[in-house]
Amino acid sequence: MYLIAQPWNIPKLTRRFQARTRGYTDSMKRTSIRDIANKAGDDQKITMITAYDAFSARLVEQAGIDIALVGDSVGTTLQGRKDTLGVSMEAMLYHVEIVARCTERVLVLGDMPFGSYQVNEDDALRNAVAFLKAGANAVKLEGGAAFMPLIERMCEAGIPVMGHLGYTPQSVNMTSGPRVNKSRDELMEDAESLQDAGVFALVLEMVPGKIASEITQALKVPTIGIGAGAGTSGQVLVFHDMLGFSPDFNPKFLKRYGNFHETALEGLRKYREEVEGGQYPGDAHSY
Repeated sequence: MYLIAQPWNIPKLTRRFQARTRGYTDSMKRTSIRDIANKAGDDQKITMITAYDAFSARLVEQAGIDIALVGDSVGTTLQGRKDTLGVSMEAMLYHVEIVARCTERVLVLGDMPFGSYQVNEDDALRNAVAFLKAGANAVKLEGGAAFMPLIERMCEAGIPVMGHLGYTPQSVNMTSGPRVNKSRDELMEDAESLQDAGVFALVLEMVPGKIASEITQALKVPTIGIGAGAGTSGQVLVFHDMLGFSPDFNPKFLKRYGNFHETALEGLRKYREEVEGGQYPGDAHSY
């Protein structure tokens, strides 16, 4: 019989884990899935931001963000791809290891890339285990009720899973690009199925706010919205998007909290002008 990592089962799972690791749990500092469940239960909003390298991981940690998502969005933000489909497991494990090494408190969430869990359950389970061995505290995968058996197996194996519904970027070839998902009944059915399978939280992407709020109220696990209104249990944005690394990407849900592109470009141009004009380096920058 499965003992799934739902909030009402977490105490049992915690006792089982502590019995196996007695003497070691006191030193654990990471935000846990229990902490996430408790925060949502106390009606506190959950914060999640993507991180891929030492630079972004340390900033996310210092800012007090709850979850660092090592997203397959690394394909579009760092690798220059047009979508996420070409991102490999090797690349994801590389970035997860960096983010885990450079943080101490934030929960590190590994995003399972396209092809790493769709082929068969055995390969999917091995790949999820590889994420945890690389330093992730949980994994995220896209898809609805069809993935219930896989999620159940992962949870039984001790792998916390976050679900992802609404617009799912790995299905871009089926959806012909980003689109708002307005299928309330389908979304609700999938959300409840994923909860029953054992997900500890659920991303809702590009879902109308009213529907996302209804789903959130119907579930016992927290929801994390991106383009899903203010009624979810928390929010997620891509590090590079919200800090203005990518000025040409402007979806409706995005709010920019910085303008890195403009600041960096100004600095680089100033550097070029001073080198070409002989102002840099000066005496203060020479040995």
